[in-house]
Amino acid sequence: MADPDSPTGGGEENAVSTDFIPSLNSNLPKPFDRRLRLRSDPVKPHKQDPVERLKNFDEVSQALTLREAILEAGRCLQCEHHPCTFGCPAHNDIPAALWLLEQGDIKGAAMKFMETSNLPDVCGRLCPQEKQCEGSCVVGTYSLPIAIGKLEKFCVDITREKLGGYPRPPLAPTIGTRVAVVGSGPAGLAVAEELVKRGHGVTIFEAWPRPGGLLIYGIPGFKLNKHLVWDKIQYLQELGIEFRCNTHIGKELSVDALLRDHGFDAVFLGHGASSGNRMKIPGEDLKNAYNATEYLVRGNLPDELLPAEMHGRPHVGQRTVVVGGGDTAMDCVRTARRLCPEGEVWCVYRRSEAEMPGRMEERINAREEGVKFEWLTLPVKFFGDEEGRVKACECIRMRLGAPDAKGRRTPVPIEGSNFVLECDTAVIAIGYSVDDEIAATTENLKKTKWGSIWVNTEEEGQTSREEIWAAGDCVRGADLIVTAMAPARKAARSIDRTLRAKLPASGKIPKL
Repeated sequence: MADPDSPTGGGEENAVSTDFIPSLNSNLPKPFDRRLRLRSDPVKPHKQDPVERLKNFDEVSQALTLREAILEAGRCLQCEHHPCTFGCPAHNDIPAALWLLEQGDIKGAAMKFMETSNLPDVCGRLCPQEKQCEGSCVVGTYSLPIAIGKLEKFCVDITREKLGGYPRPPLAPTIGTRVAVVGSGPAGLAVAEELVKRGHGVTIFEAWPRPGGLLIYGIPGFKLNKHLVWDKIQYLQELGIEFRCNTHIGKELSVDALLRDHGFDAVFLGHGASSGNRMKIPGEDLKNAYNATEYLVRGNLPDELLPAEMHGRPHVGQRTVVVGGGDTAMDCVRTARRLCPEGEVWCVYRRSEAEMPGRMEERINAREEGVKFEWLTLPVKFFGDEEGRVKACECIRMRLGAPDAKGRRTPVPIEGSNFVLECDTAVIAIGYSVDDEIAATTENLKKTKWGSIWVNTEEEGQTSREEIWAAGDCVRGADLIVTAMAPARKAARSIDRTLRAKLPASGKIPKL
């Protein structure tokens, strides 16, 4: 008899036993008795103990057991209008996936998620479900919404680890076309997978020493296990996708050179928004004052994954101040707590908690881990010691004024409210902009007024150049994993249609 309280329910190493499911299902409400389903208790997610998790960089969120996953899936009302599906930017068929899981078909549920998502195990961990699928869940009107993200993660993790790995899709015959993909983050990986399945040769160019982009060099291990990303990359390599790392497109090699000199028929830009915003205040360039990316990669990754100039841990101080209120700021404060559990870490944000753009779950985790918050506070100057190392920041209190264009109330300084917050490490995490190197070095590539890459529509993703497409953060600005992946899938379909339309009967398309 399988152990229903283990994550997989027991069974052989490469299989998941579901022996107990019939008896378990006999205790579930009838499939379409929605009133009984609404009375079912939600399953409480598991997390590492806050004290213990400060000693490691392992994922904080822990797996559900098979029993818990099936019981939680059994709370789904199977709504005919599927509001959760429309709340998901990838439009996952969530009710169908949860129905399969409820019946014990874990792999079938995982494959249902994979029909519309290239990174379901990543999205299950990182998407702000409370604002998307779970925020649209009808059950949430009466109780806690279905834990859709945790169930998505569960299905795909078990399939990858115990049920034979990612299912290999049928590949279309190779048609002789080649596409260069710039960036190996969520958008790049998604478009590459979709193109190779359609018969196109794909090469991904990545500026960092290893592939993975944001998933490796932006997301800490306590939120996303790096082995999950390596497994995905290995799977894509097995499909025939080539990765070329340490290659900075727009700097060492231009987009035009890829098309003109290297035999590519199209280029997809998925290089993201990697240029960290600056506060432009005195003292921002002092020693031990970091931008968020440098602090995160040096704090979370070993030297062998980093360029030589980023080797070594960042300065580990006894009092760290992180400026910002988004998910990146939460990544920084939580990293700082792990680097120095005995020290103090402050998050300084110019608005109130209600206006913070990041996930509530991340703020809860940060509080549990001992992070302190200074709301309605803005640094105006950093002070250095005689050796040029940051030692304090001068801050000013703020009040909330009229709403801005996005509906958030604008912070207004309170005259005479300045105070000094001592610190020996500072991290600036106030958002990202699109690096302009690619646009500046690519002839006739149009940008928006915000500096992002212009595309005709998100449904097509075609730029002002007919042989160049783009999607993800380099188009939208810094956003979510799923909002990079979803339009990249659409761009792949557009690239495929365009290249096939130019394909003569003889095979290879003529050069543009």
